[in-house]
Amino acid sequence: MVVMTIADARDPELPGRLLATERDALIPLLRSRPDKDFALPTLACPGWTVRDVLAHCSSVLTRVVESRFERGVFSPESNDRDIAERAEWSDARVLDELERGMTEAGPVIAAAGGVLDGVGLGEWVHAGDVREVLGEPGAYGGPGLPDALALLARITRERGQLPLHADLDDRDEPLLLGDPSGERTPARYIGDATTLVRLYTGRRPAAGVSYELAGVEEAELNIYG
Repeated sequence: MVVMTIADARDPELPGRLLATERDALIPLLRSRPDKDFALPTLACPGWTVRDVLAHCSSVLTRVVESRFERGVFSPESNDRDIAERAEWSDARVLDELERGMTEAGPVIAAAGGVLDGVGLGEWVHAGDVREVLGEPGAYGGPGLPDALALLARITRERGQLPLHADLDDRDEPLLLGDPSGERTPARYIGDATTLVRLYTGRRPAAGVSYELAGVEEAELNIYG
């Protein structure tokens, strides 16, 4: 069996490409939604509304674009401050900032040597959080999924997470995540790619979706845990 692996060489354009792909799909969708939708509570981020998630995403990307990375910048307290600073902004202004960040952050991330690559994946995941609440298709999937999977595989490998062999229902080749150099036998996943993303990012699988996971507990996969 051929196992799909991610090349050791980092693709510096990958996070920016993922952001641009999601920008082109998400921003027009959000601009077409009524104001009340921005006040809906999110499932993946308890205590945050759709607007809060978008304000968090836009503020993170603005920090990237402006190279502002003071100590504790991505802590929960910092995130809450960023959201509070945008509390009086119009929804349109938040979307304007988000669109700018998704457009301009890519080159900065590419030049950072990998330390900011997780920002690209995190923004894409939060877009999935928003899509799920709004009942829109493509949550944790869509056209950005191949790049997201590639980025997820590399991040889990670089962080030394346990190896996992994923047989994906909707992909031709298996995917190897985590660090295969250790002594632990790779865990096994059988199911669809979006559910795999959900498990690795601490999101609940969609209702009615079945999958198989052996050799690892779900909580061990969470890259945000």
